[in-house]
Amino acid sequence: MGLFSFIRDAGAKLLGADEEKEMQATQAAGPDPAEVRRKIDQKRGLALLRTIQDLGLEVEDLQVSIQGDGAHVRGKVADQATREKVILVVGNTRGIAQVEDDIEVDAAEPEAVFYTVESGDTLWKIAKEHYGEGGKYMLIFEANKPMLQDPDKIYPGQVLRIPPLPAA
Repeated sequence: MGLFSFIRDAGAKLLGADEEKEMQATQAAGPDPAEVRRKIDQKRGLALLRTIQDLGLEVEDLQVSIQGDGAHVRGKVADQATREKVILVVGNTRGIAQVEDDIEVDAAEPEAVFYTVESGDTLWKIAKEHYGEGGKYMLIFEANKPMLQDPDKIYPGQVLRIPPLPAA
């Protein structure tokens, strides 16, 4: 259980153009700003639930609530890797600066390190930094699937899982 920080303006957009226009129209209509914010946050939370499910991440009793630039995630997962991936899916979303997690893990395992990608980074460079050998970049790529689909497509501000090296 913890609180994780992310770069608010980096990451995937949650709402499509049509949904954003709908929200802007709702705001322009002049209803209570707090009610508009609540509706936007609720819609963003539902979009994150769908994204986590679409990625095939299995979470029992998954709940995602958004309030402004913060997210709170609850549920139960089989392993540490799934917990970390859920946190990253939520945190690597444009507009989210913090993720508080209350995700229970069935099997205790060592935690991965979270690394924020900087301009000029490649998975090879990150692997060299963390493992001493750039050729181990596929460990990082595999640890971040299904969020990453190509080892050459990372972006500044994105947070990645750097798992511990497997025991030799």
